[in-house]
Amino acid sequence: MHIFNHYNELPERFRNSSIAIGNFDGMHQGHAKVISRAGIFAHERGVPWGVLTFEPHPREIFDKKNTPLFRLTPFEMKARQIESMGVDFLVVISFNIEFSKITADEFVNQILVQGFEASYVVSGFNFAFGHKRAGDTRFLQMKGKQFGFGTSGIKQVLDDDGKIISSTRIRKFLSDGEPRAASKLLGRNYEIEGTVSQGDQRGRKIGFPTANIELNDNVKTALGVYAIKAKVNGSKNTVWHDGIANLGYRPTFNGDKYVLETHLFDFDEKIYNSDLTVALIEFIRKEQKFDGVENLIAQIKKDISQSKLILASKTKENV
Repeated sequence: MHIFNHYNELPERFRNSSIAIGNFDGMHQGHAKVISRAGIFAHERGVPWGVLTFEPHPREIFDKKNTPLFRLTPFEMKARQIESMGVDFLVVISFNIEFSKITADEFVNQILVQGFEASYVVSGFNFAFGHKRAGDTRFLQMKGKQFGFGTSGIKQVLDDDGKIISSTRIRKFLSDGEPRAASKLLGRNYEIEGTVSQGDQRGRKIGFPTANIELNDNVKTALGVYAIKAKVNGSKNTVWHDGIANLGYRPTFNGDKYVLETHLFDFDEKIYNSDLTVALIEFIRKEQKFDGVENLIAQIKKDISQSKLILASKTKENV
């Protein structure tokens, strides 16, 4: 998949394309349906299949309180999810105050018509664009008739309970310590990625070595211990390893850094400075401060036993 940072950079071979537009944070099942619909048209008509998205997320620009947004899929992860669908190219528009001032008409004329020379445009039911969010799916339909491109507005995608699948609901599930519920809406496990840093090796000293990833405030999953699966990125043979992870601040050791500490079962490789992907499978307990290291060790052993039961059960579900 080719990635472009501006719609004016598109080579001729990617014009006359069928494109899906959206922020797509989370790349959940609703987003997948929007992108897939653009792909169906592209394959039927023999035209390029593209996705148009925005970075950073518009909410980060307009939040006057500067509250970090809970990003479900940072850009690199989002791009990989899009690529895995078979999309030909991705255009990432830098979203800033200046860009937010272009009108809905200018968005269509400059980006979709002149930039993409789009033949088909797909958006979600709640997608809005242009200054003060003046453009929506109906506006696109009107402009499509004017400029000669087809449009499709995807209706709400519902879960098994008849509720709308949305990034907001997924964030709420994760904040409440319900990764299994979040995974049903995502269509896959929720994952956290980062580079393994060398810490003070307290875990190794007490018999439970950990791979530590320092996190930023954009990860707002419930603090505590999880049953997880993890893989070391970049290895020739990608293997998912079972384990447990603590997400939080290590209160027993008076920690002040926000860290994901991952202990992998039956694993003894040195992976410092490697990129690690950790999939949260199920929440085990809240993070807590123990009176001493011995009490912490006893609890970790219980956590490991519980995690193994959870992961064994999940393996049976997938058979």
